[in-house]
Amino acid sequence: MSEDPKETRSAGEGGRFWRFAYKYLAGPAEGVPGAVYGGSAEAREGWKRDLENRKRYSREQRERKRAAREARRDS
Repeated sequence: MSEDPKETRSAGEGGRFWRFAYKYLAGPAEGVPGAVYGGSAEAREGWKRDLENRKRYSREQRERKRAAREARRDS
């Protein structure tokens, strides 16, 4: 009476039909130039600038929180 463990999948993964549909009907974006490789150089540079700005903002927030903790601790 041994049962094979059933393969668990996330809710959005779908089944046999969806794998077939994606592989043969949808597939990767080939009709849009640069879609697979990240678009234009200008778009990549914009993305990098945005990412760096987000990282900088996060660093500043961490520093503010750290300074506030230090100020509370010293008081």
